[in-house]
Amino acid sequence: MATPDPPLRERAARWAAEDPDPATRAELLALLEEADLSRTDLADRFAGTLEFGTAGLRGVLGAGPNRMNRAVVLRTSLGLARHVAESFGDAAARGIVIGYDGRRYSREFAEDAALVFAAAGITARLFTHPVPTPVASFAVKELRAVAGVMVTASHNPPEYNGYKVYWANSAQIIPPTDGAIAAAIAAAPAANEVPRLSMAEARDRGLVTDLGAELEERYLATVRTLAVSTGGDRTITIVYTPMHGVGDALARRALARAGFDRVTSVPEQQQPDGAFPTVAFPNPEEKGAMDLAFALARTQGAHLVLANDPDADRLAVAVPARASAPSGTGYVQLTGNQVGILLGHYLLTERPARSERRTVLASIVSSPMLGTIAAALGVHYEETLTGFKWIANRAMQLEAEGYAFVFGYEEALGYTVGSAVRDKDGISAAVLVAEMCAVLRSRDATLLDELDAIYRKYGVFVSSQVNLTRKGASGGEEIARMMAHLRASSPRSIGGLDVVAMSDFEAGAKVAADGTTTRLTLPASNVLVFDLAGGSRIIARPSGTEPKVKFYFDVREVVREGEPVEAAELRASQTGEALRAAFQALLP
Repeated sequence: MATPDPPLRERAARWAAEDPDPATRAELLALLEEADLSRTDLADRFAGTLEFGTAGLRGVLGAGPNRMNRAVVLRTSLGLARHVAESFGDAAARGIVIGYDGRRYSREFAEDAALVFAAAGITARLFTHPVPTPVASFAVKELRAVAGVMVTASHNPPEYNGYKVYWANSAQIIPPTDGAIAAAIAAAPAANEVPRLSMAEARDRGLVTDLGAELEERYLATVRTLAVSTGGDRTITIVYTPMHGVGDALARRALARAGFDRVTSVPEQQQPDGAFPTVAFPNPEEKGAMDLAFALARTQGAHLVLANDPDADRLAVAVPARASAPSGTGYVQLTGNQVGILLGHYLLTERPARSERRTVLASIVSSPMLGTIAAALGVHYEETLTGFKWIANRAMQLEAEGYAFVFGYEEALGYTVGSAVRDKDGISAAVLVAEMCAVLRSRDATLLDELDAIYRKYGVFVSSQVNLTRKGASGGEEIARMMAHLRASSPRSIGGLDVVAMSDFEAGAKVAADGTTTRLTLPASNVLVFDLAGGSRIIARPSGTEPKVKFYFDVREVVREGEPVEAAELRASQTGEALRAAFQALLP
């Protein structure tokens, strides 16, 4: 017979007694003074533990097992150290890289991790200052470390932080490694019993060593090797924003080394600030997040606007609107799919092929257009599950099979080129977009002109997305009900278009309208894909890092002879709008 869980108040009091951080311990004790615990969020703090999965850990800062705090970081670090020690006989010497961004408690969490690793006899290679996420991934590969930790919550709101884990191949962990680490974390003792060295002792014994300028120089040198062209008009004016994050110094240096000297950072957002005071949500995809960058671009007449998210692993791009656009349009922000298509096409058509067996990758929720281009060029193309861990690991598998990996992307502003960084890299992508803009400008063309040319050749692909945020434990249950309802309802048509097949990646099966079933080869994941008549599709999946369920809509239209591209885009957009309305009407 199972032992019932202790009452909430008892569990919270025990956690507080075991919490080595005075701040979060006091936070819990203050909540426990409330006579009616339903008036607090204590139940949510103890509804479970932060799940170690897609990107390691990510959650709201605060006390309790379902929050990001030092107690959780200490236990996680011990679990990681134990699994690394079991997996690598030379773990002590090779060590674990630790990077961190500019968010609240990032430095503290990084130092806690370092001291736990040191107590376990594993050298902690700790950055001396905040760094972009791609630099941490790069460092794992460069130093042949057995693992890496990046303390970041990427583009999440300011109340979040996270703990991203890289394996020895410098890519984010995938099964079964993530499950083995999670089991080791679950077996860890209470936080106040996790062994730690003092920083002084760890440094004296050589178990904490510093990373800094030399590693960044090696990263910048590698970024330069990704160049396709050294020509073009490099006098273009660029406005850049790191979105209060850690990308400014390295992004500007990388651009300067590529010959782009006319780069101005948005001054209000230039320095790291975990409060993100000028944006409601530090994600360049969010409405209003780029307003300051656009305002500065207008005053300078900038040819290009570039934005990294706070840990600089994502890139947003905007360009001046067409002369035919309505007055006051100013700048047009490209979608992640559009940037991915531009970069992929540029790399496949402008860079000399170094192998007859080239390959490009995209996540299943990204536009299928890259696959259409690849097929026309005789390039191998595959789709992976959502998340760059899948793209990076699959790229390495394909390289082992003799393919030359050229490019991978996901629609959420993530891009990687070759083997430079085994994760998305917003800095190297920024340099390549600037290079592409310069090359096109020397041909009297713009990025928008290039998109039109690609659309005319391969068809217009219009992608859109609907995100529904549902916070807390009840929100997670509501998202689960939505996905269960979509599985059970199996709609035969959506928005007037027949459903020709439904793929359930959790069940590992694709079922056609006539009942024919095909097994899926990708790993199990909570994703549903509805293939519609005419080549359109709808994808549903809960986010792995945010309290959201995401719905993706892809529509393709052929550009007719002599027709403006905008007319085909309008037709595709109208179809997409009808699909979005019809699909949301299906939800419970």
